[in-house]
Amino acid sequence: MKEGWEAVIGLEIHAQLSTESKIFCGCSTRFGDEPNSNTCPVCLGLPGSLPVLNRRAVELGARAALALGLRINEVSVFARKNYFYPDLPKGYQISQYDRPFSEEGLLEIMTAERDEGGHAREWRPLEVRITRMHLEEDAGKNVHEGLPETGRYSYVDLNRAGTPLAEIVTEPDFRTSWEAYDYVNHVRRALQWVGASDADMEKGNLRCEANVSVRRAGSAEFGTKVELKNLNSVRFMQRAIEFEIERQIALIESGGRVTQETRLWDERAGETRVMRSKEEAHDYRYFPEPDLQPLTVAADWVEQVRSLMPELPEARRRRFMEQYGLSYNDAALLVRERQLADFYERAAAASNPRGAANWLKGELLRELDAAGRRAEDSPVTPEELGALVRAVEGGRISGKQGKDVLLEMFRSGKGADRVIEEQGLAQVSDAGEIEKIVTDVLASNPQQLAAYRGGKEALFGFFVGQVMKVSKGKANPKVVNDLLRERLKAE
Repeated sequence: MKEGWEAVIGLEIHAQLSTESKIFCGCSTRFGDEPNSNTCPVCLGLPGSLPVLNRRAVELGARAALALGLRINEVSVFARKNYFYPDLPKGYQISQYDRPFSEEGLLEIMTAERDEGGHAREWRPLEVRITRMHLEEDAGKNVHEGLPETGRYSYVDLNRAGTPLAEIVTEPDFRTSWEAYDYVNHVRRALQWVGASDADMEKGNLRCEANVSVRRAGSAEFGTKVELKNLNSVRFMQRAIEFEIERQIALIESGGRVTQETRLWDERAGETRVMRSKEEAHDYRYFPEPDLQPLTVAADWVEQVRSLMPELPEARRRRFMEQYGLSYNDAALLVRERQLADFYERAAAASNPRGAANWLKGELLRELDAAGRRAEDSPVTPEELGALVRAVEGGRISGKQGKDVLLEMFRSGKGADRVIEEQGLAQVSDAGEIEKIVTDVLASNPQQLAAYRGGKEALFGFFVGQVMKVSKGKANPKVVNDLLRERLKAE
């Protein structure tokens, strides 16, 4: 960002809750079905149809709110948000306005600025105020490509109309695009962790919008904000915010004025462009939904939901650091997904925390990522990874052999002990057996032995290599080194 300027950024996240049916009717929320096949009179807004609230949507909304540190209100009210768009069949959206489901949250995230390669420099905590999280129904989807004559026509798929959403709105607490990036990733992981949402941006069940303005450094006044839409990946969002900050600064410095408007991000062009003028709340003519009673949730029900939730990712990261002595980076990596954190704890229990962390984050995750698999789909179980760690740390096989064993375990699904036995990789650690080899190697290389005694200590590696060669790589390297030092020193 240009010196002398400061950005002010607020975010809105729309997360589809992981229900099997829509929020006000029984239609399926399944992704990828034939267009307009998952619809009924309720989600199409046909005359005489009445909405009925999905209890599961409320439960998942509560999970999301608790995971983000929000207060769940005892009473919330659904409202009609009126606007006209081709994918909104009723001409209004059932949402919440002045009495939301939850509000007033304070969330601590970890954030860092990045270098030119996008690598984090130094992680630090950031407190983010979440204004509200309310429940609402989604609109349908306009399709502009992949069908005949999309140059002339837009197509409307209403399968998504009526799917349950949690809209999460922050205060303008972000000052850089990377802070916004880290926040969205934090929220996305938290929602997935507690099972509230799949939060899959490729399927459109997590979408974000950013409100961006700039002001002179030190100024208390906010600048005119611009809303950025069409942000269908966290990386695109970061790039769009970065571009918009620079665009607004350049516009003001050239004597222009920022217009309050909604802009789209064009990834191909690498720029934002105008979509429409920004609406205000009064433009939507909110009023209470007459077909739904106020939503009332009891305090003991909220506590019941809380009691069924898993340990949250940030709490688990801190515990991994305290209980297992892991670094921040290692612990943060291992809690990037709940199943990965579970996998690690089982592997640690089967071996030791440090060894399990090293082999999981270094070797096994590399294979999983390359194969497009997740921890829960790993052909290497946590217990078998623990067996491999024990084999390496106990001197049964070397670290290099361990990597080969892991590759075979991943390929075949066989256990560590079986692969080691089948490939004849078990190390020889018996000192007497190795000492015989050392004696033969020294006797077979008198010139090198004399040179070593004459001061060429670099030849120590030569002797180690010869012993390993004679033993066909099976001799325990530590035992070899110890015995050679004793013999060379003694003679």
